[in-house]
Amino acid sequence: MFVFVCAGCGAELTASLSQVALPAHAHQKYGNGLQLPVLMESGTFAVDPEPWGPPWRRWEEIGPDEAVARGVHAPVYALSDGAPGAIVIAPGDTRDTRLIPERRGGACCGLDGADGPNMACEACGLPVATRIDDCSLWQAVWLAPDRVRRLPVDIADTGPLSWAELMAVAKGTPPFEPVTTWGSPAGSHRLWSWSPQWEAAAGRALAHLLVASEGRPVTVPDGLIGDVFQGAIDDLLPAGPSARRAVLAGPGRPAPDEGADILLVPTHPQTGQVWDPADSEAPGASAYLVPLPVGVWLWLVSPEPDLPVPRSGGRPDGVLRDDFDPPTSRPDHVFRVDAGAFRHTLVRLPAVRSSWLLKILEDHTPHMRAGLVRPAPGS
Repeated sequence: MFVFVCAGCGAELTASLSQVALPAHAHQKYGNGLQLPVLMESGTFAVDPEPWGPPWRRWEEIGPDEAVARGVHAPVYALSDGAPGAIVIAPGDTRDTRLIPERRGGACCGLDGADGPNMACEACGLPVATRIDDCSLWQAVWLAPDRVRRLPVDIADTGPLSWAELMAVAKGTPPFEPVTTWGSPAGSHRLWSWSPQWEAAAGRALAHLLVASEGRPVTVPDGLIGDVFQGAIDDLLPAGPSARRAVLAGPGRPAPDEGADILLVPTHPQTGQVWDPADSEAPGASAYLVPLPVGVWLWLVSPEPDLPVPRSGGRPDGVLRDDFDPPTSRPDHVFRVDAGAFRHTLVRLPAVRSSWLLKILEDHTPHMRAGLVRPAPGS
């Protein structure tokens, strides 16, 4: 467990926190004018190893050599020139800080962090963090890595759970959820939608699936996993024989058969470690491992039944309970992979330098029009 203190005066700025892996959707921008919830669970923090936030440098200023040194292997619009290692926490876990009103950025409905740190240490006034709560962004506080220090606290820390322990307590992330629109003259309302977390997770996984395909067709199992991946795979990869086969694998699952070329496996939510069959002496050590957040993976392994929908009746006057108006069991549109997560992952995989993968990066606009890929911010 740790607390973060001001690098200027030493004042404590956070509650006691334990470290977890950075969520796949940490930098996601979802839709337009939608309210996303808090990114981090209370009592946790994650570290982004890459620079993020202003100032930004265009690709023309960076060039391929510097980009490769930073782990980016294909052109991007811009890269952050900030300090690496930003720490993200839940807004409610901050202590003794105040907002800097003049640094509200290009806010639409809240704070977007475009002007850099907008929270100061209450004791000495040093800008130490960036609060983000604008529409279509996950609510979070990002501590500036060069403005804070991490100190251990005298609280017992049992360390990360084993895979067996994790499987006993982990819960699946539902693929559908209500997403609330920002308030308007007509008031806010909730849309029953595919989960933003699933779209971001699928974006990261799709980049790995393309690399694992080696330019050949790929098949995934029927059902929900097919709804999520097969349409985009078929659109981005050529048709034909000799398809590579992707299957679910992981702790507690039957060993994958020797014909599986690609394994969709969970990542540990505390360490970010990808489950590896080599660690469990299971077959499939030569297969390409495609990471999925453990909550998404669990739902694919053991999907829960759809929510019941009443045949008739409605909410009585004056009753405000949500369970009188449950949403429909599925969204009315096909699943769309998050293009931002897809591109962010793909350009950081060295295999992207292959001409066929570079062409996909350049030509993915038609796939967005087809509804298979959700547009990235600014596209």
